Parts: sequence; C-alpha cells; structure tokens
Amino acid sequence: MPLKDNTTEISSKPDEVGRGGGGKSIGIIVGSAIGGLAAIGGLISILIFSWRRNKRNKEEDVESDDSMDHEFEQGIGPKRFSYQELVQATNNFAEEGKLGQGGFGGVYRGYLSNLSVPVKRVSKGSKQGRKEYMSEVKIISKLRHKNLVQLVGWCHEKGEFLLIYEFMPNGSLDSHLFKSENMLSWTVRYKIAIGLASALLYLHEEWEQCVVHRDIKSSNVTLDSNFNTMLGDFGLARLMENELCLKTTGLAGTIGYMAPEYICSGKASKGSDVFSFGVVALEIACGRRSQISLVGWAWEAYGNGRVLDVADGDWPSIRQALQVLNFEAALPNLPARMPVPMYDVLASSTEPLLSTSLLTGR
Repeated sequence: MPLKDNTTEISSKPDEVGRGGGGKSIGIIVGSAIGGLAAIGGLISILIFSWRRNKRNKEEDVESDDSMDHEFEQGIGPKRFSYQELVQATNNFAEEGKLGQGGFGGVYRGYLSNLSVPVKRVSKGSKQGRKEYMSEVKIISKLRHKNLVQLVGWCHEKGEFLLIYEFMPNGSLDSHLFKSENMLSWTVRYKIAIGLASALLYLHEEWEQCVVHRDIKSSNVTLDSNFNTMLGDFGLARLMENELCLKTTGLAGTIGYMAPEYICSGKASKGSDVFSFGVVALEIACGRRSQISLVGWAWEAYGNGRVLDVADGDWPSIRQALQVLNFEAALPNLPARMPVPMYDVLASSTEPLLSTSLLTGR
C-alpha cells in the first residue's frame, strides 16, 4: 500500500506539472499570436498609410503639374516642346553632346530646325530641381533685357523637366577667365562688366517687380558672338514686390560669391546680389577664380596702395584701367548711411576721361 501510495503520488505530480506547464505554454502561444497579429496589423497599417500618402502625393503632383502647364501656356514667349522632339534634337541626350553638368542636371547640345540650342535636363526625382525648373519658367519667361539669356522653350512630360535656351557661341565667362590661353582685353572685360551691371540694375530696379538672382557668378554669365553679356540660370531667383525686396529666407548660391551677412543670416537681398557682382568684377580684373580669400586679398592690396598688384598679367590697358578706377572714379554724393549701388555707379560711368582710358586696348 505505501508503495502504491508512493506510486500514485509520483504519477500524480507529473500530471499536475503537465497541466500547469500546458496552461503556461498555451498562454505564451496565445500571447505571441496576438502580438504577432498586432505587429502584422501595424505593418499593414503603415503600408496602407504609405500607399495612400504616395498616391495622394502623386495625385497632387499631377494636379500641380497640370496647373503648372496651364500657367506656363498662358504666357507669351517660350514655346512648349514635346519630350520626343527634344530626344530627337539631342540624339537621345547623347553623352558626346553633353555641354556641362550642374547641381540638378545636365546640359546637352541640341538642334531644333537646324538651330543649335542648349537643353537643360533636370535630374529625375530631384525635388529641388523641379522647384528650380518652375522658378526659371515663371521668372525668366517674363523678363526682357538685352543682357539676359532668353528662354526658348520648355518641356514637362513623362516625369522629365527640360529647358531650352538660346545658344551662346562664346560660352561662359569663367571659361575665358580661367581656362582659356587667349586673355581677354580690357575693352572686352569692361564691356562684360557693364553688361552684367545693366542686367542687375534691370532685375532690381527697372522691372515691374524686384528679382533677387541669388546665384550671380562667372559660370552663370554667358557670352554671345560679340562677347555681349548674357546673365542666366534663374533657378534660385526669387520674385517679390519692390517694397518687399529686402530679404528672402533660405540660403542658396555658391560659396565664394555669397555675402558674409547672407551666409550668417540665410537671408538674401539686393545687397547680397551686388556683393556677388563685386566678386565677379574682381574676377574680371584679376583673372583669378573666386575663393573665400579673394575679396580680402584685393581689399588688403587696395588698403596698402598696391591695387595694381591685382591686375591680370602685365597688359598696359588693364593696368591703366585699374589705375584710372583707383584715382579718378569718384562716387556721387549720397545721403549718409545709404548703401552705394555699385552696379549703378558702374553703369553710369560715362566721364570722358574715364571711359576713354577704360576703352584703351585691343
């Protein structure tokens, strides 16, 4: 009997343990299943949310694009081209026809009605590139000035954004200042500086609204067959009412051409455009590429009475011009604290002695 009792005890304890362990196991399984289902449900919810958001964004993009196309087509001037026309014009954007590569896309040589044109192709999927495309078409298509690059046409199709400009035979200013063995004479340099000054004065003061370019640099200054200045690339430009043209938020541009206060505050202004113009003017006179130290170096040379040290080479006409500018180009009398509109001063430099001296040279 004791043995039987012991046997019963031994056999009953495993049953108790089994029943208790089984209950815990079932609880774990049920809990895991519920947790798994919850995780799967959460994942499905995220996927559905993402799908709906992407669908909504695509629908908004389509609506925005349709609205954009309608707005562009209401304007006069630039023509709408089909994507297929531009594929044929550029030989399917052939690499050998590539003229350059920018931050948001490449520029290709194309032929439309036997006319050579540069075609700018915005990188697919680039949100900033899309914004720049819209800015260019909206702004530059409305501007009319002899020193601004004209937009020939545009294309938005199949997710592609393309801009077609008039062709500039002499390329960009930087290629002549820094890459060419044929040095530009002072006559040509002065002509280029005057043209850029005239373009900037038009953008800031003479058009119905104020345009802050925000990316004035020598590579954005192109030259026609007669070396006339053509300012282009309005992708970063902002259009505002004249009375509101003091500041615009958002840091954009190219280091080396940006005003210190613009870098610190992130707020562009007409003044920051004028600073960039001054840097380009220094490049024209010095033949040196803009760097952070270029302005400081030139200013130090001026302060030490060594302004001729900044001249590009030993050309008499260039050295004479700098000497004339240093000693004879007096600024007009302006009210106290009024910033000097340097582009206006340059554009109105018509004193006989000054203009005669500046135009000396080949």
